[in-house]
Amino acid sequence: MSTEPALPARPESPDATTRAPATSSRRLVALAFAIAAVVIAIDQLTKWWALTALEQGEPQRNLLGDFLSLRLVFNPGAALGKFAGYTWALTIVVVVVVAVIIRVISKIRSRAWAITLGLLLGGAIGNLIDRLFRYPGFAHGHVVDFIGYWNWFTGNVADIAIVVAAVMLALLSVRGIGLDGRREADREADHGADREGGDVPSGDAAPGAGS
Repeated sequence: MSTEPALPARPESPDATTRAPATSSRRLVALAFAIAAVVIAIDQLTKWWALTALEQGEPQRNLLGDFLSLRLVFNPGAALGKFAGYTWALTIVVVVVVAVIIRVISKIRSRAWAITLGLLLGGAIGNLIDRLFRYPGFAHGHVVDFIGYWNWFTGNVADIAIVVAAVMLALLSVRGIGLDGRREADREADHGADREGGDVPSGDAAPGAGS
């Protein structure tokens, strides 16, 4: 009794194996930029409100006692008012940071990283807009702050987004989750399995050899 030889399996189309991951990646990139856009919009709208509703130097408006209040401050420096005399340098640093974030976003494969980098990008651009276009001039602008926390510091919505992103970034790093959404331990295990699978003992002969 004869049997027909089995036909070789048809290789999967490259498009079929890569289409889903590529589509997922594009969606995550779109999610990150959408979150950034929302943060920028809320940040700029609330700053516009603060400029119209609050006066610099007026008594603060307490929301939760001294813990949370509204007071208008123009910040020429970084967080906590540091480096006030280096506004132009801070502007250059933020531009570089924004460029790096955009580059990293193009590599993400994780929803958590998309949210984190979207918040970080939105917060950075929100304050960068102030530095570029507000008084006293281009690249020397003062950031509009209006949310007071005790007598410690005054911030804005962009700052809140940056702080939340920093916390999420720390959690992702502690858990060892990379941009692809996988844990470092899982990636190392896969690399080890690949190495073991690629090692063929030299003494083993191929089936049927020498018969």
